[in-house]
Amino acid sequence: MKILITTDWYAPTVNGVVTSVLNLRRELIRRRHEVRVLTLSQTLHSYESDGVTYIGSVGAGKIYPGARIKAALSSGFVQRILDWKPDIIHSQCEFSTFLMARRIAKRLSIPIVHTYHTVYEDYTHYFMSNKKWGRQMTSTLSRWVIEQCASVIAPTEKVRAVLSGYGIDRPIHVVPTGIDLDRFTAETSEEKKFDIRKRLDIPDENRILLYIGRLAKEKNLEELLGYYAKQDTRTLTFLIVGDGPYRDTLEKMALDLGIGDSVRFAGMIPPEQIGDFYHMGDLFVSASVSETQGLTYIEALASGLPALCRRDACLDGVILDGYNGWQYETEREYLADMRLLLSDAVIQKIMRKNAAKFAQQAFSAAAFAERAEKVYFETLGEANIEERAVCSEVIPCR
Repeated sequence: MKILITTDWYAPTVNGVVTSVLNLRRELIRRRHEVRVLTLSQTLHSYESDGVTYIGSVGAGKIYPGARIKAALSSGFVQRILDWKPDIIHSQCEFSTFLMARRIAKRLSIPIVHTYHTVYEDYTHYFMSNKKWGRQMTSTLSRWVIEQCASVIAPTEKVRAVLSGYGIDRPIHVVPTGIDLDRFTAETSEEKKFDIRKRLDIPDENRILLYIGRLAKEKNLEELLGYYAKQDTRTLTFLIVGDGPYRDTLEKMALDLGIGDSVRFAGMIPPEQIGDFYHMGDLFVSASVSETQGLTYIEALASGLPALCRRDACLDGVILDGYNGWQYETEREYLADMRLLLSDAVIQKIMRKNAAKFAQQAFSAAAFAERAEKVYFETLGEANIEERAVCSEVIPCR
């Protein structure tokens, strides 16, 4: 097939959508499909490079940190895609590039498959204080977008349930996003680990609690800092990797709680180095309930790192209590599970092995692309059936 992927986010931006698109594109090409990407440029300049069309855009950080909106005329670049004649479009975002995907789909009479990555009602606090209105607005937007599509992909059952609650009437396929396991299964040398500890001033003997992700209000890192302040931190370090609009608030909170000397903010790390940081950890922690899937959880497991995370529907079938980590609901559960793991070397060794094995079986990028491919074939088959039905009502089919 000729597959066009449209996305507002793309490299060098680092987030779950970009990771998903990069892995999907690479694996679809391995499966002998032709794949092009239509995305937004980081500047007003539009251009093409290595099968990717970048459309000029402007920053829209007041709506959502890092967001961009199409600003440049794109007719010439869109025409080249029309001349290429894709068989199907896989859209990844609901805004600028979706409008272009819709235009291309109408011109070529081809279907759109849409992946619903983000539950926007968890993010409306960036521009709207009323949560009820935020949910109503995102429900209306979601229905409008998906009504333009032939089918929708949800990365988890949690997202399927959200879409069903919005009254979506298109076929919903649950396809977990896969990751490039090789990036996380490769061992990190002791020399690299020593260098990272030295650079971040982490004592050699300290156990490391690790968080990797955006530093944003919806990630609920305040809860983790509050729990950490109640632990004996003399032989622990809480390593927070990532950046975002909430970093200053979190740094101040750590100081106010008296744990500033034991918390390390590493900032943004190049993607090619992130596996080294997973291998630094003794336990991956998260208190977020705003994830649609949470690729960092899967990356941690693939790295052989057990996870302790706030219970959430997106983790059903991902964090298995007592096998590769725990899901907690209360402070008491969080602290008890952490004490058990950190105090028992045998349990930690077993959980590390279980975590890596489970990720290998369930979340490979190759399996992700194979499942997406199946959705494409099903969608194209249904589109062809509908086309033949319409044709038979108008003129005899040739």
